[in-house]
Amino acid sequence: MTSCFNGSAGWPEPVVRVQAVSDTCGDTIPERYVKPLSERPSLSPAAADAAGGGQNIPVVDLSMPDADATSEAVAAACREWGFFQAVNHGVRPELLRSARAAWRGFFRQPAEVRERYANSPATYEGYGSRLGTAKGGPLDWGDYYFLHLLPPSLKSHDKWPSLPASLRETTEEYGEEVVQLCRRVMRLLSTGLGLEAGRLQAAFGGEGGEGACMRVNFYPRCPQPELTLGVAAHSDPGGMTMLLVDDHVRGLQVRSPGDGKWITVDPVPDAFIVNIGDQIQVLSNAAYKSVEHRVSVSAAEDRLSMAFFYNPRSDLPIAPMPELVAPGRPALYPEMTFDEYRVFIRQRGLAGKAQLQSLQAKAAAAAAPADDPAAGGSPSSS
Repeated sequence: MTSCFNGSAGWPEPVVRVQAVSDTCGDTIPERYVKPLSERPSLSPAAADAAGGGQNIPVVDLSMPDADATSEAVAAACREWGFFQAVNHGVRPELLRSARAAWRGFFRQPAEVRERYANSPATYEGYGSRLGTAKGGPLDWGDYYFLHLLPPSLKSHDKWPSLPASLRETTEEYGEEVVQLCRRVMRLLSTGLGLEAGRLQAAFGGEGGEGACMRVNFYPRCPQPELTLGVAAHSDPGGMTMLLVDDHVRGLQVRSPGDGKWITVDPVPDAFIVNIGDQIQVLSNAAYKSVEHRVSVSAAEDRLSMAFFYNPRSDLPIAPMPELVAPGRPALYPEMTFDEYRVFIRQRGLAGKAQLQSLQAKAAAAAAPADDPAAGGSPSSS
């Protein structure tokens, strides 16, 4: 099969591009991409209606003149759903379309052009097709490109694709505008917790001290979309995600806070889908929820999305903010840097909310009396 590279780049086995699999597999996908029955998506309209019940994640208009009302709407969405769609957010619609078009152009380049940027598990930066380094592990139906934007010391345009010619300049402009939007939403999240507007940003390292990176996802057409996923169920390990989805193909599914069933999000045109990551769940002491989500794929069309990850400074200790800890509300998570936290993801790949639940179990065990039989028990779902 064309378009693969071997483990000399640090992967435990040859990596095959899903675009190549899609082009050559005929009507049957390889076994490595088939998910267990319990993890497969429900793609029929009837099944989707039964699972989602017509629900959709909240929509928040960020142009509302009442700042308190905006903060309350954002906070309510993040407490219940961990997700909302931001409309009238201030990032120009023409820039959204230009960014999507530029990255579609990259994934349409010949394989030998894309392979110049093949990544390794050391940093994941570049063109990739898998997460996790376990040999023989399950694979998702998607390729991606991962790049850094902040801090400036990690950003290198030389590691960004040079084709199409507009990509680097467009991505730079897009990144600058989305960072400003992230900082604005952080202020709304802080006031929604009853804190000073800059408190959550300070916990990230302050403006200029935070991290930002982007993963552009490309999900090729799949002959058996009912058997696989573009991205397996997970919560985002970072702070907050600004997701720009495909403008004509649905795919994002979110676990409903009510019954735990999966709902397929109906995107609002030119909106960002904003979701809380694990680090903000930790800092807020679980007031804001980092919620599981996954991506289904299509038999008819390719799909592209752009996930912008806004993170705390990687070496800064992250723990529940003291203002949100009280005798009746102990700290639910131990202190850990984001660098330490994401080692788990890079080694094991996406695994639901396993890492966050593991941290909560450690905190509960540390807080329990030594003779308490519950000290070693499993954490409740958060």
